[in-house]
Amino acid sequence: MLNNIGLPGLLLIAIVVLVLFGRGKISSLMGEVGRGITAFKKGVKDGSDEVDSASRDVTRDLPGAVPADRARDVTPGTTPVQGSDRN
Repeated sequence: MLNNIGLPGLLLIAIVVLVLFGRGKISSLMGEVGRGITAFKKGVKDGSDEVDSASRDVTRDLPGAVPADRARDVTPGTTPVQGSDRN
């Protein structure tokens, strides 16, 4: 049923919502939605940073572990070269 709404149907729904709630209420609602999206993105970024920080802490605590920023300098089966300037 919802697959066949199309542009005229969406415009009709938008007009009905505008008449029912008014321009001011819809504007404040969209502001709240924007703040919610911003808070969600900030939460996702903070969570990602926390996971990265925890993985660095775990890697640092493991004996013989290669730090993540140096991991690409190590070929499997070899040891890292001290003072390597490769990036």
